[in-house]
Amino acid sequence: MKAYTIKNYGAPDKVLKLSEVEQPQPATTEVLVKVCATTINDYDWCLATGKPFAYRLIFGLFKPKKKLRKPGMEVAGIVEQVGNKATKFKVGDAVYGDISNFGFGSFAEFLCIDEKALTLKPANMGFEEASSIPHAAMLALQGLRDAGQLKEGQKILINGGGGGVGAFGVQIAKLYNAEVTGVDTGEKLNAMKTQGFDHVIDYKKEDFTKGDQQYDLILDCKTNKSLWKFLRVLTPEGKYVTIGGKSGKLLQMLYMGPLLKLFSKKRLHMVMLKANQDLEYINELYEDKKIQCVIDGPYSFDKIPWAVQRFGDGLHHGKIVISVNP
Repeated sequence: MKAYTIKNYGAPDKVLKLSEVEQPQPATTEVLVKVCATTINDYDWCLATGKPFAYRLIFGLFKPKKKLRKPGMEVAGIVEQVGNKATKFKVGDAVYGDISNFGFGSFAEFLCIDEKALTLKPANMGFEEASSIPHAAMLALQGLRDAGQLKEGQKILINGGGGGVGAFGVQIAKLYNAEVTGVDTGEKLNAMKTQGFDHVIDYKKEDFTKGDQQYDLILDCKTNKSLWKFLRVLTPEGKYVTIGGKSGKLLQMLYMGPLLKLFSKKRLHMVMLKANQDLEYINELYEDKKIQCVIDGPYSFDKIPWAVQRFGDGLHHGKIVISVNP
């Protein structure tokens, strides 16, 4: 079978290598999945480039650790074989999920993964759509509803609203009749208006942290500014929620959160993702046509290095999807 691997850090088109490798066999609680579609995530960009540098403390200082050299963390496909103690699925089942709690390696024609990493795909959902959901939709839902305690009619801002999390985030916020502002740039802004954002801000032309508008809840998909700037545009009891970003800014959360409680009712939260936890709820919203998938692509399997670079350059709108075995 064909699969991508990474042995060194560098530009995606230089370090992501497509090779012919032996097809894996499922361990006792694993299933063998024929990969129909996968996606590009921040993990893939960071693993390929070794950036931000602090991530190398996890990935490996000079090159990726051997166990991390197979990129890809979302999958949608068909069960081809089951381990002798795997009972959740049968051969022929269409499945999908965020596999990061159990491993990686969805940039391949076949993948073996623990059955707990997957759930059944709804029959009316395409494989490309299914692959776009698990990671981004869970971050958006757990960021807005759980950490942010989203309430009816609030004013919401999504920083980095043109990506996969923002695409699901605006739709989830609209279920609560929220007024949603999205921050991004370029051609994505018009698409974001069409998608449902009430207001869009081009960060290259305007710094929203210097404006007069205040927000009840900020979902930050970038974490690229000082947290003090975000606090300035929160309402007196507003909440700031980050899903990840630059390590230096994330470290601010560790000391600013407790300090803030001493003199303010504003709150800071970081999403600790519970992978696949709410997929059934998202499936219900999808089947009721209350949310839809916003896909950049799908692109062909050989385009993965280009697509990882596209993600890193921030040119995508919605989720970058790769069709592996159409």
